[in-house]
Amino acid sequence: MIMTKNNKFYYQCSDCGKEYAADGVKYLCSECAAANTADLPPKGVLKTVFAYDELKKDGLDFAQLKKNDFMALLPVEKRESLPPLKVGKTPLYKINSLENEKLESTLYLKDDSQNPTFSFKDRASYIVSAYAKEHGLQTIVTASTGNAGSSLAGICASQHQKAIILVPESAPLAKLTQIIMYGAQIVPVRGTYDDAFDLSVKATEAYGWYNRNTAFNPLTIEGKKTVSFELFDQLQEQIPDRIFVPVGDGVIISGVYKGFEDLLKLGIIDKMPVIVAVQSEGSDNLVRNLNNDVFEIHPSHTLADSISVDIPRNFYMTRRFLKKYHGETFTVSDDQILEASSVLAKNTGIFSEPAAATAFAGFLAYKNSEKLPAGTKNVVLLTGSGLKDIKTASDHLKMPAAIKPRLSELKNLLG
Repeated sequence: MIMTKNNKFYYQCSDCGKEYAADGVKYLCSECAAANTADLPPKGVLKTVFAYDELKKDGLDFAQLKKNDFMALLPVEKRESLPPLKVGKTPLYKINSLENEKLESTLYLKDDSQNPTFSFKDRASYIVSAYAKEHGLQTIVTASTGNAGSSLAGICASQHQKAIILVPESAPLAKLTQIIMYGAQIVPVRGTYDDAFDLSVKATEAYGWYNRNTAFNPLTIEGKKTVSFELFDQLQEQIPDRIFVPVGDGVIISGVYKGFEDLLKLGIIDKMPVIVAVQSEGSDNLVRNLNNDVFEIHPSHTLADSISVDIPRNFYMTRRFLKKYHGETFTVSDDQILEASSVLAKNTGIFSEPAAATAFAGFLAYKNSEKLPAGTKNVVLLTGSGLKDIKTASDHLKMPAAIKPRLSELKNLLG
């Protein structure tokens, strides 16, 4: 077992199992990455492994973990390194009915749009920024369709770090506006997210910048896993039966798995929840290939831009998690996503962007298929605010024509 000087954690390749000491910046496994090609999901994504046996010997329990803000399971040394913005500890809402019908099972909504830049991606940026601060890395780069970029830009602004964000030119204006307002250097790229990703990696090699890319920088998963610790705490140290997660490249769902796996390895829990990977039918390259011997790419076409991915960068780690812990999958149409977004907003007051509403659409489809046993506890992970992509929602709304300020016209409008 290879450890760092402080014996806190090391990296392990999720494909070949090779171990790397955490004594400097690490991205992919050098051996597996050497065989990667541009037209297939990359291998060699590193997994962060902590000294679980030592922590167990120390008698570490969940109360102690929580008291110390889970620092024992985070790849940073000092609390002072963490950004000053309040990331995480987002609300968990219990929903008993939808559309005036009482639910036979319990529904919980984890609203991560309440993070500082209004998306789940702040959890990853939070840890990446802290690590960069501890290691004197002043410039951080990432490729993004919008959320990761605006997240990194906002977190870096709070830490006085420089952020460089490469985005496909088709990214939603609201997200691009956020990036610019935070003072980051925005670089629109003609092409797809994958084109922006590849360019960011080349720039990292050329200029020595620190790269935040998901499924490239292993610490992004470490940030995203914190949602699992919060869920366990908010559910009074109980495991939910199912967690519905929106899936694009597979990093968020891997983070959810990793958090619960940490608790499992520490003996704090004795089983994993069933995690349901929900993808848009128009961008199902991850779930469609889970059982394929040869990976087939279908060009993505979905209004859920945050999970529109041709090449799911974290495919192999996600597949291992889903198979090892008996996860489930679901695909939903863009129409179902729009309907879910509307049902969610009208019934709960939570306005989610299409990528986040995808998870809720999966829950609704699952419920309607009568696969959801009565009495079960189900969590839907809502990963971003609807204000992130207002155009998609507004394109499908009918705005009433303006009326004259007369009571008679108001009466006619209201029917």
